[in-house]
Amino acid sequence: MTDAGLLHDRRAVAGVVRDIVAAAKELDREATFMEVCGTHTQAVAAAGLRRMLPDGVRLISGPGCPVCVTPVGYLDRALALAALADTVVCTFGDLMRVPSSTATLEQARADGARVEVVYSPRDALERARNAPGTRVVFLAVGFETTTPTIAAAVAEAEANDVPNFLILPGNKVIPPAMLALVQDEELNVDGFLLPGHVSVLTGWEAFRFLADDHHVPGVVVGFSPTDVLRGVLELLRQRRDGTATVENLYGRAVSPAGNLTAAELVDGFFEPADADWRGFGVIPCSGLTLRERYSNRDAGDIPVELPDPKEPVGCRCGEVLRGVIDPPECPLFDAGCLPSDPIGACMVSGEGTCSAWFRHERWRGEAR
Repeated sequence: MTDAGLLHDRRAVAGVVRDIVAAAKELDREATFMEVCGTHTQAVAAAGLRRMLPDGVRLISGPGCPVCVTPVGYLDRALALAALADTVVCTFGDLMRVPSSTATLEQARADGARVEVVYSPRDALERARNAPGTRVVFLAVGFETTTPTIAAAVAEAEANDVPNFLILPGNKVIPPAMLALVQDEELNVDGFLLPGHVSVLTGWEAFRFLADDHHVPGVVVGFSPTDVLRGVLELLRQRRDGTATVENLYGRAVSPAGNLTAAELVDGFFEPADADWRGFGVIPCSGLTLRERYSNRDAGDIPVELPDPKEPVGCRCGEVLRGVIDPPECPLFDAGCLPSDPIGACMVSGEGTCSAWFRHERWRGEAR
């Protein structure tokens, strides 16, 4: 069997689970680990990995869904822009159903607002190129994985003189959010399963501060059941031994320094900025804004009237994103808030924790 086959082999999974059970017996207290990648959230739930873990080992989800952490105020501004007569708002599909203070982009489009779903920032750029009399605003939401494609679209707009292509900056970076998690007094995390896709861009050394400065271990892992469970086992061993390092178990895709070409591209157009995250508030230097020389492409500078930001009544998505509660602890979960009719952002996206639990965990009974 090839190495790729072993990643999904039932016997390989069972072997790692046995090692996890043995390591857990040597713990002096419960160990809580957090994954901070939406794709991991889905992978863990779909494979039923929580049910494979022994008593005393708990795996929780963090702020790994970029759509979920996008604050209400950002959606309020997007809706206000879409209401302008000379403006088209372009967005990825997941953002269409995330509630703002008053409505969703999907509802606004049904009421006549000019909102269009695109598959890439370049699609929005083409829309602007083909409609020179219309201002086209792309909703720039995502983590490190999507920012290079947005920077490339801005670069192309500059090179080809497409002045009516703008973005509404909403991109975020993961390491500052992880620092906020480590410093959260309501949370006691013994280690992190670090994001695989993000780490391809940032490199695993971007997370060394967790171990070096806060004595919290981290492991970069891939997305197969064996990948994830090997990460849990490594964290257990470090928890047992009282050590704290950042290990890379996803060497087939992740390097120490990451994608330097993409980093250089992003740095040419964006600079760090404080950013608001749902559930966290403002996290210093966790967002990206356009550099001053490209400020003409910042749709955030367009004057619009905005309501006071208002979260859906009863929704506890913010606490889910911080790992403080599991989705079933929200009173709306499976009681009005459904993937087909979401009330909170965590139930909207395919990477959302509530969506993952609804689709997979609830069929297995209460997860640990």
